[in-house]
Amino acid sequence: MFKPENSALMIIDVQGRLASLIHGADDLIKEINIMIKAAEILDMPIIWMEQYPQGLGYTVDAIKENLVNHKAIEKITFSGCGNDEVLKALKDSDRNQVIVTGIESHVCVYQTVLGMLNEGYQVAINQDAISSRKPSNKQLGLERMKDAGAIKTSTEMILFELMQTAEHPNFKQISNLLK
Repeated sequence: MFKPENSALMIIDVQGRLASLIHGADDLIKEINIMIKAAEILDMPIIWMEQYPQGLGYTVDAIKENLVNHKAIEKITFSGCGNDEVLKALKDSDRNQVIVTGIESHVCVYQTVLGMLNEGYQVAINQDAISSRKPSNKQLGLERMKDAGAIKTSTEMILFELMQTAEHPNFKQISNLLK
């Protein structure tokens, strides 16, 4: 069971021109923004990465505008876990559960998830908030991550799991995000 006090949100490489080429890009951005707002409401740390932004561009404005209180971690490794600053952010978050969003499912998301599983984290992949350019690569990434031990979830599923009850103090705020 994922709980806010044990969980962090991770956003992987939703950048530049690549983000516009992603299958279902508009829906992806909408779902990631719901997760960002929910993480802030639930007081969960956000770990935000950009893959070689000098070459690929920076996080799309539609997401970046919701991350004004956070700083992107630049990386050149496909796996975020190949970057010392990402590993430090994970450790400093003092959380053992990570909810993953971002692109591309079969490359950076996949390799980062494998790295976190190897580091002992419990990982949930929000299938509404990850994608690839080709739907088949998204599916393949999801299958491989699940086979490796990650948990597949959706935006609604993970948010209601985090709250556990309609009596949660943030229930109304979170449920309003889903309308």
